[in-house]
Amino acid sequence: MTLFPKTVNLSHLSNKAATKTASYPSELQEIASLEKSREAFDEISRWPGYQATPLLRLDTIAAEIGVSGIYYKDESRRFHLKSFKALGGAFAVARQLTKQIVSETGESPSIDDLLGKRYHAIVEKVVISCATDGNHGRSVAWGCQLFGCGCVICIHRDVSAGRKQAMEALGAEVIRVDGNYDASVKRADSDADVHGRIIVSDTSYPGYMDIPRDVAIGYTVMLIEAVEQMQGSIPTHVFIQAGVGGLAASVCAFFWELWGERRPRFIVVEPEQANCLQQSAASGKPVAVGGDLETLMAGLSCGEVSLLAWQILEPGADDFMTVSEDSVAPCMQLLAANNPAIEAGESAVAGIAAAIAGREDSAMAATLGLDQSSLIFVIGTEGATDPELYQQLLAE
Repeated sequence: MTLFPKTVNLSHLSNKAATKTASYPSELQEIASLEKSREAFDEISRWPGYQATPLLRLDTIAAEIGVSGIYYKDESRRFHLKSFKALGGAFAVARQLTKQIVSETGESPSIDDLLGKRYHAIVEKVVISCATDGNHGRSVAWGCQLFGCGCVICIHRDVSAGRKQAMEALGAEVIRVDGNYDASVKRADSDADVHGRIIVSDTSYPGYMDIPRDVAIGYTVMLIEAVEQMQGSIPTHVFIQAGVGGLAASVCAFFWELWGERRPRFIVVEPEQANCLQQSAASGKPVAVGGDLETLMAGLSCGEVSLLAWQILEPGADDFMTVSEDSVAPCMQLLAANNPAIEAGESAVAGIAAAIAGREDSAMAATLGLDQSSLIFVIGTEGATDPELYQQLLAE
């Protein structure tokens, strides 16, 4: 059964499976490791309102496309931010505030100290900043509100008014930049230099690695949950959406170290107009994608690869795919019609859209090794973080 024919671009795929390394390289453990993931879990699970998000089985969709099963990690219920990014940005904020307290007092605060405002006189003087498409900025703003420091967020021209208002509701000062995501990054960086702010970004570059590493480690909390929820099952395929690559790298590293040679085939999925990772894979080195990077999947609208992410994905990912804009609304509608209904925002559906389309195209299915025995894992990275846009897309 064809769920949404001719809506996904299958013509661009870079295959690297022949060169895949079985063992997780020891040098990559400085970037991400199971030990660091467990430390993040122990801290984040103490935050107010924490609970594991559900891992759903999409049995009807799996049967329709002819695979053994589909696991869907539903991050639409992550705290009240409705996005997996609640885990990363806020965790990095906590780490930076801890570093500031240690610098000024020589004391290392616990997470309970931060939540209890024990060091409020120090924390309130700190201002955290970042550039965002929406969800990372909400996480940073929420973390700043949670721990009691200042927050300034830069957004680009295509970020919706709803997402801007959501960050302002968390106490952040939000500045809109006339340009794309990369222009907002430059503005945030330049303003931080002038005003002495701390940039908490989810993308890394030479000289700026530690904070994005903390962001990425925060994301792995949901993977600890998912592995426990899978109760011993190991997926054969992971389809994971990518912007700068931080989430994809976190997932790749976690499963790679955990399962080694049994790890799933790992497919990175991007919008057609913002496929910096795919182009980097084809070139064998990081490549920046220019232009407007305009896509409905606003959280994936990124033109430059995170250096940390590239260090993991270049040796670790097997394939790089793109999905078209026409696949977004139909896939959101498909999940909304599921039983039970799933609230999936625009950036949440890239992985499931690629998995469905990859199975339904016989040549692509053969290339990816997708068949009736395949067990697929995807992450629904966000819910209706812009409720108005979400309803518009469901009504199309």
